[in-house]
Amino acid sequence: MTTSTAAHSPPSGALRAVGAGDEERFRALFDANFRALLGYAMRRVGSSTDAADVVADTMLVAWRRLNDVPEGDAARLWLYGVARRVLANQRRGDDRRERLGERLRSELAKAVPDPAEASDSAVVVRAAMAKLGDSDRELLMLTGWEGLDPSEAATVLGLSPRVVRTRLHRARRRLEKLLGDAFGGPGHERNDNPPTEEDR
Repeated sequence: MTTSTAAHSPPSGALRAVGAGDEERFRALFDANFRALLGYAMRRVGSSTDAADVVADTMLVAWRRLNDVPEGDAARLWLYGVARRVLANQRRGDDRRERLGERLRSELAKAVPDPAEASDSAVVVRAAMAKLGDSDRELLMLTGWEGLDPSEAATVLGLSPRVVRTRLHRARRRLEKLLGDAFGGPGHERNDNPPTEEDR
């Protein structure tokens, strides 16, 4: 994937109106979080162009609300929360197009399955994830793909860590059931160990 030079630097035109301290902080924030934020967006939208738009809109919010951005590692979670709201706004605005596109992709996958991927476990996992509700899927993506622990995911989602741990445990069980069904029935390839203290 190629990205324009503009995508890798903060909006210089807007920086002229503020002091050097703010500019330096924003540049440091951008440099430290650009890749993680782009990865977050890429895993949630259909194209690199859409992902770049999410990152740009998120960083614009960060620039406008620079004083609200927390210091240190908490900044990444704050940016994920903003990106999540940006995505929600985009989805509302493009809802009809998104629904049609999803329907066409789903129908195409059913009509023309790729035999080379028929036994690929990644395909099975993605199909199972697609059957989950939005909140389950987002929570599993935050913890599995973004590598967040339940407390960090709670910050992004605006929920308490206890609620997130409970929802995460239930989401994992629902995914395990879907995967068990896909691999030949309940219990197949399932991990039936009791939940850990963190899952509770």
